[in-house]
Amino acid sequence: MSTRKTYQAGAKRMRVTKNKKVVHRAAGQDHFNSRESGKVTKGKRRHRVLSGSYTRSVKTMFTRV
Repeated sequence: MSTRKTYQAGAKRMRVTKNKKVVHRAAGQDHFNSRESGKVTKGKRRHRVLSGSYTRSVKTMFTRV
C-alpha cells in the first residue's frame, strides 16, 4: 500500500487549525489597495475561514493519493 501524499498546491494556500477549521489568506492583497476603504484593507490582513461547503473537499485534498 502506498503512502498518501498531500496535494501541495492546496497545502501552500490553506492550513487546518487545531479545531479543524480551514483558513486561507484573503485574496487581492498585491496591488491597487490604495483605492480600497480602510475597512477592506484591514480585513485583508487577516486569515479567513473557508466556508463549510468547501471544508470537506479541502480536507480530502490534503490526504490525496
